[in-house]
Amino acid sequence: MGDSNSPPESPKENPDHVSDSNQIAKDDGELENIVRKFQDTMSVSKRHKFWETQPVGQFKDKEDTSLPEGPIEPPTPLSEVKQEPYNLPSQYEWTTCDMDSEETCNEVYALLKNNYVEDDENMFRFNYSKEFLRWALRPPGFYRSWHIGVRAKASKKLVAFITGVPARIRVRDVVVKMAEINFLCVHKKLRSKRLAPVMIKEVTRRVHLENIWQAAYTAGVVLPTPITTCQYWHRSLNPKKLIDVGFSRLGARMTMSRTVKLYKLPDSPATPGFRKMELRDVPAVTRLLRNYLGQFVVAPDFDEDDVEHWLLPTEGVVDSFLVESPETHDITDFCSFYTLPSSILGNQTYSTLKAAYSYYNVATKTPLLQLMNDALIVAKQKDFDVFNALDVMENDSFLKELKFGPGDGQLHYYLYNYRVRQELKPSELGLVLL
Repeated sequence: MGDSNSPPESPKENPDHVSDSNQIAKDDGELENIVRKFQDTMSVSKRHKFWETQPVGQFKDKEDTSLPEGPIEPPTPLSEVKQEPYNLPSQYEWTTCDMDSEETCNEVYALLKNNYVEDDENMFRFNYSKEFLRWALRPPGFYRSWHIGVRAKASKKLVAFITGVPARIRVRDVVVKMAEINFLCVHKKLRSKRLAPVMIKEVTRRVHLENIWQAAYTAGVVLPTPITTCQYWHRSLNPKKLIDVGFSRLGARMTMSRTVKLYKLPDSPATPGFRKMELRDVPAVTRLLRNYLGQFVVAPDFDEDDVEHWLLPTEGVVDSFLVESPETHDITDFCSFYTLPSSILGNQTYSTLKAAYSYYNVATKTPLLQLMNDALIVAKQKDFDVFNALDVMENDSFLKELKFGPGDGQLHYYLYNYRVRQELKPSELGLVLL
């Protein structure tokens, strides 16, 4: 199980979700982190030996169309799931991280801020806010026991972290309870201790104890076996800063003033009835989103509680806007993005890169191109430096026209213990992982 996170890049660098890219814009989760830790501790061949022991699609089975779609292994009787935690090296101990505790939340924030995903050139590192972490880790029905830390016994210092949250993911016509594993982070000084594999096994054990046997995750490297492969695209909002910090480069035959002019946006959204989402909009947005996501092969199964949690605007975490028809007052369109800044390492002028990530967008009356241009405008108003988007869902239809540039890296999506018969196109995927 896993997820993926990585830093973003400029159009020439790819801010994918994974470690192969040179960017901060990769924020899908931890598989990417998991992969990074495995790269720290294992050879490539051993890493694949690990995944070949797991209930995931295997490369050797890729062309075998006779294998059934669905769970690869049946659930184990709960009485047979290992009841005791896995053994850690003797100087470390497990701890459950209560994200409601300000002290614990500060510890988790500091561990991630100083040790989490960096781009390949060590220029950027994800800097998830405490508010973002609380939002990401406490969805409806979350399990506190899935927020797992490792402490040094002597100092009680938090030195490693991994999490899971529950989700309902629909694969074609089947809604499956899954876990999304995230924020795998081991302190830089302990990367040789082989903590990551034990942490992955431990979070898997705790997920199984809740009678959940599947997971969805992403990574920037190829593991057995992606259900689809996506690409990150980046749209400059503050091109001078992006160039100054090395995220982007000045194009051939381009001056800074021409570049700034190229990416300039209108001062305000163009669509009549475009406004911020409010609590009263949750039922209408849920209907809009469920109807839209139904067309994709793999997508979340959101109810009103999920929409309220994941999409109701939270300052500095997630922004959502909709179009309310001035005539009928129907909610016809919706767009959203979440906030994931990165620390800028070693720059004298700037310390933070403020990145917006495209989340869920639904256009029924307003052209998607126009809706997303309005999203760029409000992101610019909120002082974001860059707007990142994957080529999932219908995003490919607006990326080039709205002056997004492709990143270098790719983001691979995986399902754990669930086989999808054939690889999907990015446009068949309706799932965005944090």
